[in-house]
Amino acid sequence: MTYAGQKRWLVVSIAAIFAVLFGRDVAYAQIKEGGDLSIELVDPKVLRVCADPHNLPFSNDKGEGFENKLAELFAEKLNKKLDYMYFPQATGFVRMTLGAHRCDVIMGFPQGDDLVQGSNPYYRTAYALVVKKGSGLEEVTTLEDERLKAKHIGIVAGTPPATNMAVNGLMANAKPYHLMVDTRLESSAEVMIADLTSGKIDAGILWGPMAGFYAKKANPPLQVTPLVKEKAGPRLAFRIGMGVRAADQNWKRQLNRLIQENQPAINKILIDFGVPLLDENDRPIGAETATKAP
Repeated sequence: MTYAGQKRWLVVSIAAIFAVLFGRDVAYAQIKEGGDLSIELVDPKVLRVCADPHNLPFSNDKGEGFENKLAELFAEKLNKKLDYMYFPQATGFVRMTLGAHRCDVIMGFPQGDDLVQGSNPYYRTAYALVVKKGSGLEEVTTLEDERLKAKHIGIVAGTPPATNMAVNGLMANAKPYHLMVDTRLESSAEVMIADLTSGKIDAGILWGPMAGFYAKKANPPLQVTPLVKEKAGPRLAFRIGMGVRAADQNWKRQLNRLIQENQPAINKILIDFGVPLLDENDRPIGAETATKAP
């Protein structure tokens, strides 16, 4: 993926790639034997997180996002102080944060994006269709459904489901929303949900965490259906892990252990924020199942 989602589907500069590769070469030469993280981490006594200061439901500078809550959980488990390097989630984010050694982990990063080294995934979700209850679209599970024809559907331009919409002839009446935005000033997801609530559009398609978060906040709440039954177009479900520098092998292994040991607590945080969790067979993971220890 490349932020399987409007959060991460961003154009990243070539400079970011060079920054990460350069950091890898330097760190490989410096890492000590015996698993000492003091070379890999900016400060071994501090969990330094790379984050966007205005990008709910993921993170903000008030600590209100689910990635903030996950960072707090990990800092507690590691017995470290928590600190942030904030930078807008836009072009240059990785280069200016992780690549510049100003922080040590991006709390959410799509598996398969080689700009950073990914941890094991800690959740799997998908783009989702958001509709009003009572709209007649509650049972729609795929974009080829005839009930969507002639409907005004909101879509973030340049995201994978835009291709699926085009394949199914839904773009003529679509309302596009910006992919690249300054999160300090606007949120495409918030605008889309406001348009759906007011009736300017009939449905919206958002990255799962955004869909679930804003649908839950709406009054009355909106219905969220993960788009996991698409027969044409790109895949719309993705695994999300954490991103570290390419050289940081010991740090990655430590994060992997934390994820494994704390998966029920991680799931609870995600579900509390409305994230539609999926298992590897695209089945929804409910609260009762998600919070049980494996």
